[in-house]
Amino acid sequence: MCNRPLIVAESIWAGYGSKIVLQDISFSVETGQFVSIIAPNGTGKSTLLRCLAGVLPLKQGSLAVNGRPVSSYSRRELAKIIAVVGEEDMAFDYTVYQSVAMGRFAHINRFSSVSLEDRRIIQQALQDVGMWDKRQQYLSRLSQGERQKVLIARALAQCPQILLLDEPTSHLDIRNQFVILGLIKRLMAKSNMAVVAVIHDINLALQFSTHLLLMKNGKMLIYGKPAEVLNESILRTMYGIDFVMHRNSPIIYIQPNYSEECR
Repeated sequence: MCNRPLIVAESIWAGYGSKIVLQDISFSVETGQFVSIIAPNGTGKSTLLRCLAGVLPLKQGSLAVNGRPVSSYSRRELAKIIAVVGEEDMAFDYTVYQSVAMGRFAHINRFSSVSLEDRRIIQQALQDVGMWDKRQQYLSRLSQGERQKVLIARALAQCPQILLLDEPTSHLDIRNQFVILGLIKRLMAKSNMAVVAVIHDINLALQFSTHLLLMKNGKMLIYGKPAEVLNESILRTMYGIDFVMHRNSPIIYIQPNYSEECR
């Protein structure tokens, strides 16, 4: 149930050096919401996630997490609230268990060892994603889908309130795309989290999202529930081509209209 705002962004501007990437973006995210950020390539989706994660400072505007400015948190404090899953280069060949155990860093004191409670949480995270039986395997022996499950388990081990995902289904086949997003949505409900994900495939996002945030050129076009904000006109504005929407409640399916010349 959506009952309290975890993220409140008000007129945020952000970028790198003198380059402005995000302009005047405002939205809020509540517990139990699955928000998909959809936009053409190079329009600031990942930059927005970096702001939400507290990695990239704002140039203007305000961003609050749990009613507190994101900039006021220490990295350890923020890691107890927000977990990030992105495309990572596995530089070291850890075991599945070792990789997920890294998610507990924010909860373990510098000179303390892993406690029984930490071990319980690590085991639960691995069981939740169906990887407990492979806990002793090395990452190099896993499929892409299995590696993605390990990254999600590591994020779950942080016990976050907010899960940020940057293209969680990239490099996955169609089956694993649905498996991963279905898993995330079930875990969101189980743990009472909020999810914000960058997803390129609109039809895939429609299957799992409670809300869509549509962007172009670093600006937010619209934010809200899919059935309320998505239409052919806004899709043409985003991508510069015509689309056909097939509405068969509760399913909406979108396809490019190839009969029209791309402009």
